[in-house]
Amino acid sequence: METTGGIIRCGGASYALLGLLLLATLTRISALSVTVNDVECIYEYVLYEGDTVSGNFVVVDHDIFWSSDHPGIDFTATSPAGNIVHTLKGTSGDKFEFKAPKSGMYKFCFHNPYSTPETVSFYIHVGHIPTEHDLAKDEHLDPINVKLAELKEALESVTAEQKYLKARDTRHRHSMILLLFLNYLFIFLLLSFYP
Repeated sequence: METTGGIIRCGGASYALLGLLLLATLTRISALSVTVNDVECIYEYVLYEGDTVSGNFVVVDHDIFWSSDHPGIDFTATSPAGNIVHTLKGTSGDKFEFKAPKSGMYKFCFHNPYSTPETVSFYIHVGHIPTEHDLAKDEHLDPINVKLAELKEALESVTAEQKYLKARDTRHRHSMILLLFLNYLFIFLLLSFYP
């Protein structure tokens, strides 16, 4: 990098470094991907009773490998006491949200009834909106802190929706590529048998 009359000029190495920094930032944005053979569980700690636990999951390549009789993936969220707080049966992806009945370690399990491994893109968020009694007793800042916490939760919801839609888009792109390939193969075979 050199400076000429107040203008900073960057060489190729500076651009490469900038590109690596951007790439490193993008890799931290992705959601968790889990390969489910039979049962796979993910654990998340919830600090406060009554916190909102929300998230989503998508089976990434279900359109390619699943036949019409595939039962889908089962999803179960279990509280620290062992009670099931949320369950979804036979789906290729969905959103979930529930209020935590107590604080502690929650277990989120995926069950795949078929022996074919499935890749599941999974995102979870535990949100806590403090009440005015939970905050410091500064009367002027309490309403602002509550609104900021609500805004943070709304932003997390939008981020979760974006990740869910991106995972669904990836799944649909895979199925469209397969369909396009099969169409080209059919046309090729049809043209090769007719002179």
